[in-house]
Amino acid sequence: MGKFLKSNYYILVRILLMLIYGMYGFLELQSRTGVSIRILLLVSCYITLMTLKELIEGKRQLLFSGVIAVTAMLLYYGGMSFVLLAIFLCFELLVHLKAKYYMYLLIYMWLFADSPVGYLTEFMVITMLIIFYLQHEYVVAGYEAQMYEDIVTQQGLKRDYEAREYEVKAELKKNMLRAENQVLEERAALSQTLHDKLGHNINGSIYQLEAAKVIMDAEPEKARSMLQSVIDQLRTGMDEIRAILRRERPEKKKMALLQIYELCNDCNNKGVEAELTTEGNLSGISNELWEVILDNTFEAVTNSMKYSRCRRIDIKIIVMNEMVRCTVSDDGKGCDSIVDGMGISGMRRRVRNAGGNISFETEAGFTVNTLLPLQPTTAAF
Repeated sequence: MGKFLKSNYYILVRILLMLIYGMYGFLELQSRTGVSIRILLLVSCYITLMTLKELIEGKRQLLFSGVIAVTAMLLYYGGMSFVLLAIFLCFELLVHLKAKYYMYLLIYMWLFADSPVGYLTEFMVITMLIIFYLQHEYVVAGYEAQMYEDIVTQQGLKRDYEAREYEVKAELKKNMLRAENQVLEERAALSQTLHDKLGHNINGSIYQLEAAKVIMDAEPEKARSMLQSVIDQLRTGMDEIRAILRRERPEKKKMALLQIYELCNDCNNKGVEAELTTEGNLSGISNELWEVILDNTFEAVTNSMKYSRCRRIDIKIIVMNEMVRCTVSDDGKGCDSIVDGMGISGMRRRVRNAGGNISFETEAGFTVNTLLPLQPTTAAF
C-alpha cells in the first residue's frame, strides 16, 4: 500500500483537491439557492472526465474539451460557487500544454473576479496550487527523469560488464585450450624427434651387443672393440637427448599457466567457481618464480576447497615494474587466527627463499597475497 501511495501520490492529491473544491461548490451553492439535478450531473461529468483523462492517454485532447465545456456550464448555472474547480482546471490545462513556469502566475487574474470564496482564500488556494504543480513539474519530474536516465545508464553498464565478463571467460577458455594444444603438439614433436634421432642409434647398438655376445669367447679383442663402440654410441645418444630436451622442452610459463587453468577447471567441476586473471608482461617472470607461484597457488586453492566452504575462488597474477603479485582469495567463512601448519609454513619458506613477502587476510573470506621481486629469466635444465 505504501509503495502504491508513493508512486501515485501526484494523481491522488489532484483527485482529492478536485473533490474538495467540488464539495465546496456544493455547500456554497446549497447555502444560497440549493443544488439542482443539473448541477449534480455537471459536477459528476467534471469528475468523470478528469479521472478518465488520467487513464486514457490517446483521448486527452477530447476529454479536456469536454471538461472545459462542463466547467463553463457549471459557472453559468452555479455561478462563481465553482470558481475553485475552474482554477483547478486552469492548472491542469497548463500542465497538459507543458507551459513555462511563469504562465502559472497568470492564474492570479482570477483574483479580479468577484467570487464568494473571498480574496484572501482565493489567493492562498492559487498560491498553494502554484507551489504544488511547479514542485512536481520542475523538481520532482526532473528528478524522476534523471533517475530514469541513471537507471538506463546503469543497465547499459551492467550489460557491458556482463558482455565483457563473458568475453574474458571465453578468452581464458580459448587460451587454456590453445596452451593445451601447444603442449600436446610439443609432446608429439618431441616424441617424433626422439624416434627419428635415436631410433637408428639404439637399434645399431643392440645389433652390436648381440654380435659381441656371439664372438666374445672366440674373438675377445674384437668383442671388446665392439662394446667400446656401443658405449661411444650411447654416450652420443645421451648428448643428443640432452640437446633435444633443451631445445624442445615447453616453456615453464606455458606449463604453469596450463596447470593453473586445469586447477580452476577442477574447482568448477566440483561446484566452486574459480577464475584466473593476469595483468602485465608474464614473460618477465623467471622459471624459479613460476615454481613458487605454482606451488603456493596449489596450496592456497587446496586449503580453500578443504576448509573455507567457499563458492568462488579468484586467482590473480599481476606483473608490475619490479615485482609480481599473486593473490588467491575466496569468499568463504575465513578464520579467527592463522596456524602455521605444513602448508602455510611451506608457502612462507618458498617466498622467503625467493626474497619476497607473503601476507594473509581473514576478515572477508581468506586471501593469500604473495609479492615476489622480478629476476632475469633463466632456462636451466
